[in-house]
Amino acid sequence: MSTPDLNLLVTLDVLLAEGSVARAARRLHLSPSAMSRALARLRETTGDPLLVRAGRGLVPTPRALELRERVARLVQDAETVLRPAGHLDLKQLVRTFTLRTRDGFVENFGPALLARIAEEAPGVRLRFLQKPDKDSAPLRDGSVDLETGVVGSSQGPELLTQALFRDRFIGVVRREHPLSQGEITPARYAAGQHIGVARRELDKGAVDEALERLGLSREVATFVAGFSTALSLARSTDLIATVPERHTGNLRTRMHSFELPFLLPTFTVAMLWHPRLDADPAHRWLRGCLRQVCAQLE
Repeated sequence: MSTPDLNLLVTLDVLLAEGSVARAARRLHLSPSAMSRALARLRETTGDPLLVRAGRGLVPTPRALELRERVARLVQDAETVLRPAGHLDLKQLVRTFTLRTRDGFVENFGPALLARIAEEAPGVRLRFLQKPDKDSAPLRDGSVDLETGVVGSSQGPELLTQALFRDRFIGVVRREHPLSQGEITPARYAAGQHIGVARRELDKGAVDEALERLGLSREVATFVAGFSTALSLARSTDLIATVPERHTGNLRTRMHSFELPFLLPTFTVAMLWHPRLDADPAHRWLRGCLRQVCAQLE
């Protein structure tokens, strides 16, 4: 069965509304002969004459009367679908967004983000998931709406990204730790007991590589999967946590933070989303909320 020409719906709608080939032609900016040919095609497609001669004018058949309101609604719905998105009524928006973030991000930025959303769109809910890897599949299959992280080569090339903030690694210890006093040299830093934050225990990160270039190495006493866990351990032990500064801002209260005694490159934390959500007004609003919250928490 051949696919019907859906453009004929617009022609049929105008013909049934005008009841005249000439007036329908003017409305659609067609010649009368072109409109007559379109009416012939409609008659062939529907199997009904639709408009028949009655004196000097045309009158609709029972089939045309049956179709008139249905066709008008179909054309109106199609125009709505193809029209650019209009005003978004946040107070009436009811939707759940799923965000995937690295450990520590929700604890640091979540309270301000949730407060802003509750004020602007009380019907919106956020569902936070841990980000165990950089696999882009959840964004592609739609199970995740928005993700944060450092953009790497393993990210899907089709994903859209926008920077949220620049960050750097710092050292963090409890207030009474020996490193809370005096100059922190590479040797003093390396001599302490450290907490490794890695998805896999054998991961060797930028800190270890920087120490190796100085002829030093550190002893990692324990490995954890996230920054908030590392800070919790450092808060009540003599272990040293090395974490992103802005990513963990309010998680380091009542702790001593210090600059690392060697150079490490800064990095950009960004948000990532799939192109199919780029023009969605509600998703665009959520991205704006996250961007502004991250900018405010300097």
